[in-house]
Amino acid sequence: MSVTTESGADRARFTAAVLGPDTAPVPTPLGTRVARGVVVGVTSYMLCLATERGEERFLFERITTFWRGGEVGPEDLRVGDDVVVRCSHDGRLVAERVWARLARATGVIVSRQGESVEIDPGHGKPHRNVVLPYRTSGRISVRHPRLEPGYVFDAVGVWRDGDIWAARPATTQPPYPLRSTPRRPPVRTHTDTLNGIATWYDPAWGRATHLDPRALATGAAYPALDRDSHSAGCDARTPCVPLPQVSVGARMTLRNDCTRETGVLEILGCAAADSWLCDLCPACGGQGAGRVASLTLASFVALGGRPEEGCFNATVTVASGEG
Repeated sequence: MSVTTESGADRARFTAAVLGPDTAPVPTPLGTRVARGVVVGVTSYMLCLATERGEERFLFERITTFWRGGEVGPEDLRVGDDVVVRCSHDGRLVAERVWARLARATGVIVSRQGESVEIDPGHGKPHRNVVLPYRTSGRISVRHPRLEPGYVFDAVGVWRDGDIWAARPATTQPPYPLRSTPRRPPVRTHTDTLNGIATWYDPAWGRATHLDPRALATGAAYPALDRDSHSAGCDARTPCVPLPQVSVGARMTLRNDCTRETGVLEILGCAAADSWLCDLCPACGGQGAGRVASLTLASFVALGGRPEEGCFNATVTVASGEG
């Protein structure tokens, strides 16, 4: 999936010119609070990263927390780790939360061999090998009891030697294979504002900014694209949420209902897997079932999300006239 949408930008300008500026709001700059890079040094009070800005240092406070497949301390970070930092509201120099080697595996199981499953993320993306280590396999199996070809899989973990090592499930697996999903009746009417679940994906697949410019891309993939706006197609089903069809390059306003943080995001491409699931997000007691968008990792973190939880409850408003 491309994260540059020149035709989408042109479409937004045309929409704003014809229907007014409110129909194509300007995307919110989210990058100032999120940093990503490779660890070049770490102490008990400071992290040094090689980022797109050069070498940056981030101070730790008493409340700074760390995740690397589980809750860890700064001593567990390693030189060479791909790290995402959410900075404090008080300034970019202080790290509020640090994640190392973040990975997510969302897709359909193709095969299983021993402690590993091969998954197909859909939408023409390459298959990924997911390792289910013994110490986390029990936790995974509680919410993913059928690790067989054809069943949906969704877990958060860490990158290791090119594989994803699953640490915790991101959802509860449907009790049937994807091909047997009950048909959802099409919805004839839609509203511009919807409640549901926002998830995340990493467009750089674990490669930090100096290796892949997509690492800090902002925006979201969407599970209800119109047929003409995405040349590569979108292997989506009828989504659980009655989403209006929109085009790549459209804009949506998304609010994290847990933190109340809000941003305007550009739709970058297809979120096919979001249409395969009709799940709930346990974050802050939300009740809205179904996925409304899959944010880039940078956008998800900037809007207050905790990637290890996999989701947050969200309210989405699709700009009128973009559909």
